[in-house]
Amino acid sequence: MKTRSLPLGSQNLVGARVTQARKLHGMKQYELLAKLQTAGIEISAPALSLLEGQKRPVTDYELVALSDVLNVSVDWLLGKE
Repeated sequence: MKTRSLPLGSQNLVGARVTQARKLHGMKQYELLAKLQTAGIEISAPALSLLEGQKRPVTDYELVALSDVLNVSVDWLLGKE
């Protein structure tokens, strides 16, 4: 398993939560990508990695799709419990 070589960024609040939810579901990034593509969201592997590393902003439609695919609320992804 590769470890993160760069520190977390500040481009989004949801990246760490996406990683947390993905790992709780036992999903690899490529599995999440496949589910997002099935939901109509085209995102590349590097873009997902940047999103999880909080170095890429998240669009509103990506946020909703991530919420659906990961079975969590948008509020939870935004850090509101």
